[in-house]
Amino acid sequence: MPFTRITLRPGFSNEQIVQISDILQQSLEKEFAVPPHDRFQIFETPAAGLRVFDHHYKSAGRSDNFIQFHITAGRPRSFEQKKNFCRTLCDQLNTALDISPDDVMVIIQFNTADEWSFSNGRLLSEEGL
Repeated sequence: MPFTRITLRPGFSNEQIVQISDILQQSLEKEFAVPPHDRFQIFETPAAGLRVFDHHYKSAGRSDNFIQFHITAGRPRSFEQKKNFCRTLCDQLNTALDISPDDVMVIIQFNTADEWSFSNGRLLSEEGL
């Protein structure tokens, strides 16, 4: 049940955003044990002056195509799952959209079923999951 905020520069086409969304979802399903149709994503495209990032911190060099994926997920994943997810995401973005792996940053945070309400004000933990 991940929720992902994707922050990227303005100017990506609708088709490219759909591709990024699909690649993210496929990577989550393949490597992160996310069920099909469990897709919750928000794309944010702040103006250039509102995207402040270091072009070289822990990277060979970021361009203006820098994309940040901030994932909030309920159930913790293993180191291998997280590693494989990040590498698959980078590989697929590079193959499909020529986005350099140096331009991809992933932040993963976990919480519990007590912090999720999908609808009707009911906590996920109340549903016995």
